[in-house]
Amino acid sequence: MGEERPFPGEAEIRAEDELAEFDDRDLPSYVGAASFQKLPWCPDDESLRRARPEVAIVGAPLDDGTSHRPGARFGPRAIRAATYHAGDLYSIQVGTEVFSVVRCVDAGDAPVVPSRLGRGHRVIREKVRGVAEAGAIPIVLGGDHSITYPSVAAVREVQGAEVGVVHFDAHADTGLEVWGSLLSHGTPMRKLISEGWVAGRNFVQVGLRGYWPERETFEWMREQGMRWHRMVEIEERGAEAVIDEAIAEALEGPERVYLSIDIDVVDPSAAPGTGTPEPGGLLARELLRAVRRIVSRVELVGMDVVEVSPPYDHAELTAALAHRCVLEAIGALAAKRGGGLPTDPRPGDPGSP
Repeated sequence: MGEERPFPGEAEIRAEDELAEFDDRDLPSYVGAASFQKLPWCPDDESLRRARPEVAIVGAPLDDGTSHRPGARFGPRAIRAATYHAGDLYSIQVGTEVFSVVRCVDAGDAPVVPSRLGRGHRVIREKVRGVAEAGAIPIVLGGDHSITYPSVAAVREVQGAEVGVVHFDAHADTGLEVWGSLLSHGTPMRKLISEGWVAGRNFVQVGLRGYWPERETFEWMREQGMRWHRMVEIEERGAEAVIDEAIAEALEGPERVYLSIDIDVVDPSAAPGTGTPEPGGLLARELLRAVRRIVSRVELVGMDVVEVSPPYDHAELTAALAHRCVLEAIGALAAKRGGGLPTDPRPGDPGSP
């Protein structure tokens, strides 16, 4: 017989101190801290000042403004958990490291309680304002779309100058009221315009489709100078051309832009976990590419991803897409530092198809 060899062969590299072998951030995503990508927790003004972040994640776990399927209050936690990555990340899309280039933290959640919509909006506004005053870009995880009202208002207060909004959604969210309620996930954009936080001419909307709102609301939108792109336009012209036009429209106004993404802009086949699903939406890859391109071309001062309702999700599809919207935005910010590939590659560019 030949020489016997141990089987299996060497199976692991053992550390002397296995309890201290890995930093918490380098452990698997399902172990240890529950912050977004295990970023440092900075839940108060003092910790934010010490960390000096460039981007801060904020949770807005509120869904008292919903008109159909609830559950978006569980969105921030689900979005934070919808990853299998750990440590610093390398973005294949833009060819750069992410968290070693852009200093990011998780500022925790606004202290929302159920059944008090007005209070929820007030504490979200205070939370987002604290992040913006610390010099960070707030990226807010919703929550229903009513959270955009306090979030944009807070950013506008801190900026002290006009802010434009690029808004991805199946619905315009410009209703005057929803069953008599003036605060709702169907009214935040009207509130922002009517109260003077954002000029109508500085609103650009992408992905509108379905059967709400009614004609009179679109007439009001036109009177305010709002611009919008329906899904039928994307079907006819293609997503590339429409996104190009939306970016150009956004850049016609203020230099500073807030990006708001309602996950129902994506077709429910790719994002089923949402409160008001509307068939016939964007592909997931079209939305992610749009996020990269917009963030790479504008001065981003705030962002939200809303309407993820985990009880209606399947296999974390919707939460994962929302999570990647955030990563694509941060990756595009990193690429703007000059260390990455073009975020909008053309034939002949490094990294282009």
